[in-house]
Amino acid sequence: MNVGSLRYGWGVRHVVMIVVLVAASIFATFTQWQDITMIAIKDEESSHIFLVIPIAIWLVWIRRIRFRRCPPKASWVGPMLILGGYLLASVSFSESVQFQAGLHGGAVLMLIGAITTVVGVQVMANFAPAVIILGLLVPIPGMIRLAIAGPLQNATARVTTTLLETMGFYVERSGNLVNINDMPIAVAEACNGMRMVFALVLVSYAFAFTVPLRNSVRLMILLLSPVAAIICNVIRLAPTVLLYGYAPPEYADNFHDISGWLMLPIAFLMLVGITRALRWALVPTYRFTLGTQSS
Repeated sequence: MNVGSLRYGWGVRHVVMIVVLVAASIFATFTQWQDITMIAIKDEESSHIFLVIPIAIWLVWIRRIRFRRCPPKASWVGPMLILGGYLLASVSFSESVQFQAGLHGGAVLMLIGAITTVVGVQVMANFAPAVIILGLLVPIPGMIRLAIAGPLQNATARVTTTLLETMGFYVERSGNLVNINDMPIAVAEACNGMRMVFALVLVSYAFAFTVPLRNSVRLMILLLSPVAAIICNVIRLAPTVLLYGYAPPEYADNFHDISGWLMLPIAFLMLVGITRALRWALVPTYRFTLGTQSS
């Protein structure tokens, strides 16, 4: 196929135009993208940002057959999104507002607009799961994180204490402080699970839109993702508390750091178990269509 030839309406020129416009949008908002990257690097509670682009690419790849039925068509909606992103970033940057999430959100919206300009609304709609997940490139504002962290800390501390007591250990809990073997462990600090909760939500989202599930099952998985985060956090926290109580602190620190990322495959296996349990209970789970189009 020649460089300028088309396949299902797609050609090299579309790829070139996407690359050029995306590069231009990133260049125009380089400060915002630099800020997003630095936050993801320095703030462990925002490290899930590094998973967003790989998951988005994966969600596009498993739906690649859709490229055959939705050829690109330049759309005026793209420039409107770029303008909207620019205005959002400009307003958020003003001294009277100073809204950091708006700055970052404007940059992401301009990126989406750049792609939409070339491929059109229909293509973006066909790959909606990959487009929607780009919203998590915006670092979660501190106010929202605190609103999530409080209930998560309390639930995690309560369940972990109950589990350890059931196993025969003497544990005391005061709020989010767990005491074992005269060693207080603050759940509100390293063990609050906030460093992994959004990563676990991403895993749930990727699973829900990778497997050809019914929409009702997808919704259930997404709604249960906070519960899965608490369960994974308890699995992680219980041995961490025991190590802090009965082993040198460095052992507990190392285990806590390593076990955090191990929760991602554990969460994935939990989701697989949920879908299999639904099938065992004869609950309609999968969409019975062939190929990857149904996902």
